[in-house]
Amino acid sequence: MADVANTVDPLDLEDFTAAVFERVGLPSEDARTEAKVLIWANLRGVDSHGVLRIPLYIDLVDKGVMNTSPNITTLAESAATILVDADNAFGPVVTVATMQKVLDKARNVGVGWAVIRNTTHQGAMGYYVHMAADIGMAGIAIVCSPPNMAPFGARASGVHNSPIAIGVPGGNHGPLVLDMATSVAAGGKLELAKDKGLPIPKEWAIDADGNPTTDPHQSASLLPAGGPKGSGLAMMFECLASLTAGNPLIAPTLLARNNGGQAPVGMVQNSVLAAVNIASFTSVSGYRQDLDRTVEGIKSLPPVEGATEVMVPGEPEARVLAERSQNGIPLPNGTVERLREVASRLEVPMPNGL
Repeated sequence: MADVANTVDPLDLEDFTAAVFERVGLPSEDARTEAKVLIWANLRGVDSHGVLRIPLYIDLVDKGVMNTSPNITTLAESAATILVDADNAFGPVVTVATMQKVLDKARNVGVGWAVIRNTTHQGAMGYYVHMAADIGMAGIAIVCSPPNMAPFGARASGVHNSPIAIGVPGGNHGPLVLDMATSVAAGGKLELAKDKGLPIPKEWAIDADGNPTTDPHQSASLLPAGGPKGSGLAMMFECLASLTAGNPLIAPTLLARNNGGQAPVGMVQNSVLAAVNIASFTSVSGYRQDLDRTVEGIKSLPPVEGATEVMVPGEPEARVLAERSQNGIPLPNGTVERLREVASRLEVPMPNGL
């Protein structure tokens, strides 16, 4: 049976989240950044990348995987590019700071491109491309981690379900934002299904024997979206991020699996961030108007049977944002119980209503 949701005020949930991360050692500003990125996801209905992640992050701090006091270092830099070693920092902490540098470069020379190595889970990547779109630029964000997805034709994980987000500024419509994994469903959606006590579609994952499964607890490998297209994109993202950073993640994992060696830690990842200053090419106001007309054209198309309208990337999330900003964020009982365990251990009061 599906789990019953509990509703919580977004600001209360953000304050709780920041307090939890402060208690495990993050400086207050970093804890607030982490909280904002997680609540940003919950507000848009991307619950797989929201506060559901808190218990996992605390566990990774305990294990020394996520570093609360990292020595974030710039390894190389040019007018348009930057390579950053995150020293296993909390993903949002290093990614927000690096995206700000990327945006500065785009203002100065038209484009900015960053590669981050040795970061940890970065949350919903749409957050970072919104930083670009909100100031009239185009943004791109890509993630690579050790394998968790079966390449097309394989019965075991060989690539990561590398997410990509692309955001561009709009006018009346607002930013157009695509945020997707290269798998049929993001890994966090399986965790959400566990918290809700729900099965998953058999197209999402395979078990340890390579068979389709509807039990999220039995999932061993995610399946790629579009078969060879999803796994092909994932492999190319490893080339753009991990190999460019000099920190490959796929090959060491597969070699370790074959030879009994030590594989990279699953939550350590590499990332690409990019920004394009639209004003370097055309009028930003004209671009916004053209995007609005494009959206209007797409939405004027006749919907398929059973649908009431044609939607564009980011539109469902924007609607959930409007509703949850007013009515609160619903959390399944499974998530609440795990948050309650964290709160009890760290002696942090639960948010009102939970």
